[in-house]
Amino acid sequence: MKNKVLIIAVHPDDETLGCGGTLLKHKENADEIHWLICTTIDKNHSYYETREKEIEEVSRLYDFDSVHNLRLKTMQVDEYSMSELIASISKVINEVQPNIVYLPFKGDVHSDHRKIFEASYSCTKSFRYPFIKKICMIETLSETEFAPSTKEDAFIPNTFIDISEFFEKKIEIMKVFESEIAEHPFPRSKRNLRALATLRGATAGCEYAESFVLLKEVL
Repeated sequence: MKNKVLIIAVHPDDETLGCGGTLLKHKENADEIHWLICTTIDKNHSYYETREKEIEEVSRLYDFDSVHNLRLKTMQVDEYSMSELIASISKVINEVQPNIVYLPFKGDVHSDHRKIFEASYSCTKSFRYPFIKKICMIETLSETEFAPSTKEDAFIPNTFIDISEFFEKKIEIMKVFESEIAEHPFPRSKRNLRALATLRGATAGCEYAESFVLLKEVL
């Protein structure tokens, strides 16, 4: 059965950092993939037009079946009420009707990520969204690894996807977001992306992998 996949990316590039190889694998398997971008930079920002072009290019490279952008103010998501966030996200989820949803990790250090997780997870109740059958939280470099090192907040993956065949394309797509990557030891360096995928691959028994926290799966 063909899947309908929705990645909820708080910021453009989260989809690539957290599950870029997985999205490419879904597409290779003839699944539909849909991209919900939650935030945007101000139109008066000098990088605004460049970022819009980056999003367009990344959408083309993944061949997303649909792209949605809530255009919330980046780094200011906590200014919106929870009911506003839930209504906006719910509208997209009901339009796409995905059976697989990838969410930001609930313990990410960035407040935007935590707010969007909370709102998104509220939109997965089985009696309101019966089409959702699998929910995973993604691992986003520069956010997830800086979560507090407590058992309540630490990212402890329990699901791994072999992305060996798709890893190099993931790197090429990430390079489109020029302002978001830098040299090691910057967390979002190409070297660190490869290191994390290698570590997760070693756990999964393959060359490169992405890891997730599985919250729910209905079989």
